Amino acid sequence: MTAVVTPEAAPSASAPARREPRWVRPSLVLLLVATAALYLWDLGASGWANAFYSAAAQAGSQSWKALFFGSSDAANGITVDKTPAGLWVMSLSARLFGVNSWSMLVPQALMGVGSTWLMYATVRRTSGAAAGLIAGAVLTLTPAAALIFRFNNPDALLVLLLVAAAYGTVRALEKAGPKWLVFAGVAVGFGFLAKMLQAFLVLPAFALAYLVAAPASLGKRLLHLLAGLAAVLVSAGWYLAVAGLWPAADRPYIGGSQNNSLLELTLGYNGFGRITGDETGSVGGSPGGGWGSTGLFRLFGSEMAGGIAWLLPAAVLALGAGLWFTRRAPRTDRSRAAVLVWGGWLVLTAGVFSFMGGIIHPYYTIALAPAIAGLVGTAVVQLWRLRADPAAAGLLSGGLALTTATTYLLLMREPSWQSWLAPTVLVVGLAAAVALFFVNHLGRTAVRSLAVLALVTLLAGSGAYSVATAATPQSGAIPSAGPSTGRGFGGPPGGGTGNFGGGPSGSNGGPGGGRGGGGPAGGLLGTSLPGPELTALLTADPSRYTWVAATVGSNNAAGYQLGSGQPVLAVGGFNGTDPYPTLEQFRQWVHDGKIHYFLGEGMSMRGGDSSGSDEAEQIAAWVAEQYQPTTVDSVVVYDLTG
Repeated sequence: MTAVVTPEAAPSASAPARREPRWVRPSLVLLLVATAALYLWDLGASGWANAFYSAAAQAGSQSWKALFFGSSDAANGITVDKTPAGLWVMSLSARLFGVNSWSMLVPQALMGVGSTWLMYATVRRTSGAAAGLIAGAVLTLTPAAALIFRFNNPDALLVLLLVAAAYGTVRALEKAGPKWLVFAGVAVGFGFLAKMLQAFLVLPAFALAYLVAAPASLGKRLLHLLAGLAAVLVSAGWYLAVAGLWPAADRPYIGGSQNNSLLELTLGYNGFGRITGDETGSVGGSPGGGWGSTGLFRLFGSEMAGGIAWLLPAAVLALGAGLWFTRRAPRTDRSRAAVLVWGGWLVLTAGVFSFMGGIIHPYYTIALAPAIAGLVGTAVVQLWRLRADPAAAGLLSGGLALTTATTYLLLMREPSWQSWLAPTVLVVGLAAAVALFFVNHLGRTAVRSLAVLALVTLLAGSGAYSVATAATPQSGAIPSAGPSTGRGFGGPPGGGTGNFGGGPSGSNGGPGGGRGGGGPAGGLLGTSLPGPELTALLTADPSRYTWVAATVGSNNAAGYQLGSGQPVLAVGGFNGTDPYPTLEQFRQWVHDGKIHYFLGEGMSMRGGDSSGSDEAEQIAAWVAEQYQPTTVDSVVVYDLTG
């Protein structure tokens, strides 16, 4: 056997719909409707979700400049610490439908539906409709996906765009033309505008697949890749150029940078600093500090496993099987090309996540979900077609047994949740795995029943965990997948390293959470809304001021801004460690009557060797020396007009 897929098994280059069985279209509709139901169901329960981005979207709904730059406030003091493509979508939604929880969260849910559809369309072109449907279902029922497609972080847009880029790459492989590579490059470039350099992790995999398998001469393949690279650079670089050339005095400060530079933010705090851990102004504060142990099994550790690990071993097995069975296939074999696309994506992204020493959160693992889905969907169907081969039957059996064991271990992390599920999956899954090895000796009815049972078992654990994730309201800066209520983080994650260990640590810092006595609302990684008395203060004659208040940290400012609907200055940016504004600037603004109140006693998360600026601490200390505090709704308030 020289190839995973036989000629009649794969669709033609044009993959005409007329060749598909009648059950395909209803199945796709059912999958997309189920995906929409899972991602939209009770969506408003999460409130503002990540209030940091909700407040920036609110600002973008009030000011076009704030929308373009991704400002935290409509007065354009400072931006969020990312490029703003994700905020563009939310801000436009807020302009159309008003500033509310649904207008912030529904776009991400619809991106999830779109990602599932694109997943199906991409895998279908190389491995058939059945493989596409399984891949789409795997993506939908990945807990990290159920988390992020119901949340307003930029990862949702990133995943949609990267799957679109994979689709463009697969289309380009069919007839070897630059058009679809340019499409893929534009999608990756706009992925950069959503999550910066993380979007580029897929590029080597896509380029390798095209260089190996495209039906054209080597020279043409290289020229086509250069066209795709140019599309990446133009679609990503235009925004860097505009932001760099725009007069600094006429735009907001670039949050997350130490010198008001988007390029520095791209290469430093959100770039290579994430790899080395040397991030000035980072929450962790020092190289490798505060983000858990790195290593080959990091994705199976307590922080990451619940979101992504369910089918990860099976995907690795599928990658090896795909490369082995296509080892003697022609250079242009599209089955092997698909394995290179999804397998390269998985290996590169998982490798970076496993060994990076800087800021990393469990929800980042959604970037692995499409690669896992593509590998699993492709391998399941193509090995099933080859089940008469004992090696293929053994791989099917081993893959299901491996997934069953992984699912059992992950479910045992939550022994008090659905305690019947883990032993049931273990028993049924292992029995089905044994039967799969002998599938070629079973009757037609038994074979079909076994196929259905195997697929249900394959997705039972991750599916149940995804439903539980969707049923859990999420808030704060760092959401986590799983059934426990209120997993938004109020502080840095713990460093759990044990494989399949305990659940994520952290506390709920979401909207509506308690306000600390005298301190800022919610802390630097959590957000809460102001009480009625404080809201009344902030909304009293706001047109007289550029900012109705200032406070240290963007999450603190977000709560006050969302509660009042008025611009609130985030002193020091997200962590309170950006050098904006300087003490001199702040004193001048107070003298000019631009800021009404200062809220909270001031706090930052500076520490270690990468401490960032202490301007926020200086400002808080100056305010405390110059003005008398009062307490309103448990928040310390300084009237700067006194």
